[in-house]
Amino acid sequence: MEEKETIQNEAVEEVVSEEVQADAQETVVEEKEVEVEEVQQLKPQRRGQRRRKIETVEPVESEWKEQVVQIRRVTKVVKGGKKLSFRAIVIVGNKKGQVGMGVAKAAEVIIAIQKAVADARKNLITVPIFKTTIPHMITGRSGAGSVVLKPASQGTGVIAGGAVRAVLELSGIENILSKSLGSKSPLNAANATLNALKSLRSFSDVARSRGIDMKKMLG
Repeated sequence: MEEKETIQNEAVEEVVSEEVQADAQETVVEEKEVEVEEVQQLKPQRRGQRRRKIETVEPVESEWKEQVVQIRRVTKVVKGGKKLSFRAIVIVGNKKGQVGMGVAKAAEVIIAIQKAVADARKNLITVPIFKTTIPHMITGRSGAGSVVLKPASQGTGVIAGGAVRAVLELSGIENILSKSLGSKSPLNAANATLNALKSLRSFSDVARSRGIDMKKMLG
């Protein structure tokens, strides 16, 4: 009898131990499932956070346009010999009637361009534009060079080249005829063009100086 009881007790203990192990395995599986769910919930947040870091704001384009007309290596004779540097000529405009030219020298090309842009923004002029051309014919001079500008009809385009074209396009003029005379230097051509644009007079200014109305002046 005692042997039967011991056998039964051992069988019961085995069954209980198996049930305990099964319960333990189930709890482990449940804990793992809970961990997986938490990780899945956290993943979208981490991805969203990473995406926020990657997102960048696009810079707003400036209305001012820049065009380099000439970069030239120049030398200056000093006591110890020759000092080499670069000269940059840059035209700056917003294509809405404002344009300027800057000239600067520096030991490096990039620095010379930056200084020339800053100089051009300090020397802006306002161009009186009539429709898409200039109000009247004008001649500008600078040194040994001169530039003749004539108004043109719609569809003509900018008939010019080199520094003259750069100044006219960045000022916002779309139709014009031009002719460069004398010196072919880009610096003289740009200066002469700016001199001509600066000397332009609008119809309202002329009518005011004459003391008459616009209708009477235009007939």
